[in-house]
Amino acid sequence: MIVYDGLKSDFLHSVEGDTIALEIEQNILAKMGKHTVTNEFISWDNSMQYMYKVMSDPEIPSDAGVAIEYNIPQTAKRVDFMISGYDSGGDPGMVIVELKQWSKLERVDSTEALVETFTGGSVKKVVHPSYQAWSYAQLIADYNAAVQDRHINLVPCAFLHNYIRRDNDPLDDGQYEVYTSEAPAFTKGQVSDLREFIKKCVKTGDKKEVLYMVDHGAIRPSKSLQNAIASMIEGNEEFIMIDEQRVVYEEIIKISMKCRKDHKKRTVICKGGPGTGKSVIAVRLLAELTQRGQFVQYVSKNSAPRQVYTAKLKGKVRKSSVDNMFKGSGMYTEVGNNMIHTLLVDEAHRLNEKSGMFHNMGENQIKEIIHASGCSVFFIDESQRVTMDDIGSVAEILKWAKEEDSEVTEMELVSQFRCNGSNGYLAWIDDILEIRETANYNLEGLDYEVRLYDDPADMRRIIIEKNKAANRARILAGYCWNWIKENRKNSSFHDIQIGDFGISWNLDDGQAFALSENSVNEAGCIHTTQGLEFDYVGVIMGDDIRYEDGHIVTDFTKRASTDQSIKGLKKMYKEDPDAALERADEIIKNTYRTLMTRGMKGCYIYCTDPGMREYVRKRLAVVSTDENYVRSM
Repeated sequence: MIVYDGLKSDFLHSVEGDTIALEIEQNILAKMGKHTVTNEFISWDNSMQYMYKVMSDPEIPSDAGVAIEYNIPQTAKRVDFMISGYDSGGDPGMVIVELKQWSKLERVDSTEALVETFTGGSVKKVVHPSYQAWSYAQLIADYNAAVQDRHINLVPCAFLHNYIRRDNDPLDDGQYEVYTSEAPAFTKGQVSDLREFIKKCVKTGDKKEVLYMVDHGAIRPSKSLQNAIASMIEGNEEFIMIDEQRVVYEEIIKISMKCRKDHKKRTVICKGGPGTGKSVIAVRLLAELTQRGQFVQYVSKNSAPRQVYTAKLKGKVRKSSVDNMFKGSGMYTEVGNNMIHTLLVDEAHRLNEKSGMFHNMGENQIKEIIHASGCSVFFIDESQRVTMDDIGSVAEILKWAKEEDSEVTEMELVSQFRCNGSNGYLAWIDDILEIRETANYNLEGLDYEVRLYDDPADMRRIIIEKNKAANRARILAGYCWNWIKENRKNSSFHDIQIGDFGISWNLDDGQAFALSENSVNEAGCIHTTQGLEFDYVGVIMGDDIRYEDGHIVTDFTKRASTDQSIKGLKKMYKEDPDAALERADEIIKNTYRTLMTRGMKGCYIYCTDPGMREYVRKRLAVVSTDENYVRSM
């Protein structure tokens, strides 16, 4: 949907009359039912003055099409400015301009698309403007049938009209070249260069014909995208399905394709514990349904699994439109009914009620996901809810499915393929943490390595040694130590200090904790590891879980002050102490349950509380192996 459209002559007239920002504001209210915040209005007013300078070139046809705030269908993404027309050969084309008012940015090391700049009231990591322009063009090309069938040439660029370029500018750093080469960034003083760039694509006017074609193009994944995702999956052992995983996969395909045929809304709830293959099924469905002509997206609240699965699919391919297929759970607050064919929601237990950085957007993420899609699939494990904000439950999904008149199918994955397929180990964890009583009092006869350490330094040594084989061993910790933002790039600063042992939380360097080889020297928390798996994990259990008077005791006051997962718990405790303690107990136990089930082959444990350490030692049915650690028989 285009918010504002007109000819170049119309645009110039509106800017000259100082009405352009007002026209955009009125159109957004009329077409989208949204009120515009003051900052956005001022931004249009400022940026359109600069685009007026750019477009005031007699060689840019007066009847070229101009679109402002093009809302890409099925997304909440809006393209700032587009100019349409025909090139010298008579072929249709459109220039996509991403406008930025930034005056400064810094490079983010070891990334291909992130920069750091002041925006929205603080310094944030955001995507490079060239990447943003390129990704919008790629998204339109990948899913717009008119662009594909009419061979409309999409030409992206960025215009940072307040930005003064300097020698060796981070904007031009070589790590971003893969995007700047296709979507050049123009800065202050480069109006003439941007004009020449536009004129290469737009030689003659189209009287908005190209804009109309794009705006009314049907949604269809391109053949190139279908082939790309298929080739990435093929032969990739990370995404091989076995046994009941295949059965669930086939059934979901059948349900999703039925939605496409009869246009009835359907919701699938797929329950499964750690290691049952929920994520593998989701990624395989993403590929298969895309190949069948559907617009499909993989959704998760946490960015960690999206980052890891995108990287595993792409391999060594840096630039890929696969990035656009992985989305955060808060992206659907403004998406219309049934606008996306299928949404695959991984880690659905982590969904929030509200969206946005300040939790002030939308009504309910579950409702919005069901509303936005013809077929919604929720992969869920209620025992992995680990924050106060986690609302994902089967009951909540059923409630919103009923309100959206969506037919529900429930499935369950039982067979466990992590922890060497040992359901007994999962039952042992539930029993030892007093989540539920099971018959698995010890680990006798189970083919899974569990070790208890009396010194975290010894645990680190074995994790580093195990990691040498395939970069699949990591140290994880409960959130009992503060996350110091100022030291997120400094691995020598130890957030976690236990006696002489020190280690930093995983660095904020743009690299995925699960993939970066240096991450073995850091500790991951629940937010960087949930939904992922390793061969071996070393888990540091902090003072928020202790063993006293014959029972497990959880203590939310020992969680770090920087831990946002229990925000609101202190207030709840003042109002209803029993309810608060019950909720805290669930969160803390689920956190350690989740951390202790990330390993495929083994889990090593260190407890800061001596009582907890002795309790685990007894429960392991141990025999001494050396002076530093003991292990299960």
